Amino acid sequence: QVQLVESGGDLVQPGGSLRLSCAASGSLFSLKTTAWYRQAPGKQREWVAYITNTGTKNYADSVKGRFTISRDNAGNTVYLQMNNLMPDDTALYHCNTYPNRGPWGQGTQVTVSS
Repeated sequence: QVQLVESGGDLVQPGGSLRLSCAASGSLFSLKTTAWYRQAPGKQREWVAYITNTGTKNYADSVKGRFTISRDNAGNTVYLQMNNLMPDDTALYHCNTYPNRGPWGQGTQVTVSS
């Protein structure tokens, strides 16, 4: 069973950048496809990006060209570099395995506001 801890969220102005981290342990995490998800208050959780164990990446249209997902298999850490942030990016961000997910962690809050 994979255990996940997200960090790096903050309050940032539009156009700013943040780097989120997902630290994982257990269940041979380096061999699992991992995704970032986000959920704004009152809205459904949506998929943002994933990265496979071989480094294949995919992104939601809403973040394509602005966000970059990466992983450090040796350190069992997955990152989300978020550039050119917009108010619509405001959400609680979680990571998890993909497509079959384990328990959700606490997530990390990203707020984009002037």
